[in-house]
Amino acid sequence: MGRDQFDSKAKRTAHFRSCNVSSYTTELLEIHADDPKMHVLFIPGNPGVVAFYKDFVESLYEFLEGHVSVTAIGHTSHTKKNWDHGRLFSLEEQIDHKMDFIKQELENIEVPIILVGHSIGSYMAIDIFRRSLEKVTYCIGLYPFLEINPESKMQPIIRKIAASQVLSVAISLIIASLKFLPSWALRLIVTNSLGKSWSAAALEATCSHLVQYHTIRNSLFMTMTEFQKLTETPDWAFMRENREKLAFLFGVDDHWAPLQMFEEISNQVPGIALSTESNHTHTFSCTEAGSSFVAKYVASLIKNQLLCSGL
Repeated sequence: MGRDQFDSKAKRTAHFRSCNVSSYTTELLEIHADDPKMHVLFIPGNPGVVAFYKDFVESLYEFLEGHVSVTAIGHTSHTKKNWDHGRLFSLEEQIDHKMDFIKQELENIEVPIILVGHSIGSYMAIDIFRRSLEKVTYCIGLYPFLEINPESKMQPIIRKIAASQVLSVAISLIIASLKFLPSWALRLIVTNSLGKSWSAAALEATCSHLVQYHTIRNSLFMTMTEFQKLTETPDWAFMRENREKLAFLFGVDDHWAPLQMFEEISNQVPGIALSTESNHTHTFSCTEAGSSFVAKYVASLIKNQLLCSGL
């Protein structure tokens, strides 16, 4: 009986919910613990579609044995429906949106908040951490996009496309035209073009969200503002001051989070928690194995925090 009760607490399905944050309809993916010791707020990469992280959120909750609530918050207008009527949101506006969510939804919770970000979501998480030191106790960056990679062959191409309104609109229209295909045909194209190893959740998220004109257009606009912002040097002073509250996971052969950045962080912030892995790609959440591996890594860091804080 005791084992069954434990399993029922540690294994739960993540639920989708939409809420209004500063007048913008926002998509959430969440699992609430019965008696949480901490609350994890997960910030996705770009595109910021929380549905891509369903397997990760559920695995993280399970590895934390039902003691920590988990909320993944999507980016404004990276949504299934065009609630914002084509408005474009910059990286800074997306960060402000997450700050507004914390003030609105998490301000009164009594447990500590842990921020976890993926890719550009890692940059966003660090910035939010900087603004919320009284609420946030720890920040984890997964395959972090923190600085432009001068050695990447892909980034200049992506940057040029994102900076061109003509190209961004054209690509968004072409991708959006796929939603008029029969569902089976769209799924076949997605499976064969993006990855036969992708999970059912990732395939569904692609077919439901990434064939929407407003989502792709917003993703490209946000990308443009990312490249503009990430020409700045990371805030090494802040990281050094908070090195015991920061951790990063890097993969190999990742042009968004290259090992050069791993080395730079190691040199600039000695003693910070850094890890590397070689079995999964930047899009870890698109496979069940990647989601499980990264969730286990994040859970181990959070459990250490629970022990250190005596919770």
